[in-house]
Amino acid sequence: MLLDVRDIGLTATFASLYAILVVVLAPISYGPIQLRIADCLIPLSALFGWPVVVGVTIGCVVGNAYYSPGLYAFLGPIAFLDIFLGPVANFIAASLIFALRRHRLLACVVGALPIGFIVGGYLWLFFPPPEVLEFLPMWIGMIISITISSLIAIAVIGYGLLVALSKPNIIEPLKSRGLKVVSS
Repeated sequence: MLLDVRDIGLTATFASLYAILVVVLAPISYGPIQLRIADCLIPLSALFGWPVVVGVTIGCVVGNAYYSPGLYAFLGPIAFLDIFLGPVANFIAASLIFALRRHRLLACVVGALPIGFIVGGYLWLFFPPPEVLEFLPMWIGMIISITISSLIAIAVIGYGLLVALSKPNIIEPLKSRGLKVVSS
């Protein structure tokens, strides 16, 4: 795989967009009940490929690191789990969507699952699960909560964004300006 300036620029754009959306929408981007709107960018890996996979991974590092000094002061070294495992979850999710790009809706549903399981699997250490799920063990309640929010962000909002941006009247001008679009 050969990287060119456009790939690097697209990676930087997606990393920036992801981090900005996480930080600006911080009240809903963090916690036991979260809707990380930035995750709607992950399905675009089906359209733009590896630059998006890498971009949403880097953006997650930046977005999570933005809040980690406060978390570290409150929770100690465990806060670094979020800086490391959140981006790993994004990388796996975006890679799965890229690999399954011929079946976009299925790819978005499958791509939401690693985020739910990985992030929910450690987030219960930071916060208790939502009250609605308190009858379950804490870690299961958190996995369910984060999986539901990931499905909304990725399989609903992100899939809609992917469909909208995949239209020929959007894609053709991008291609004519040299942007690489992954063929499905």
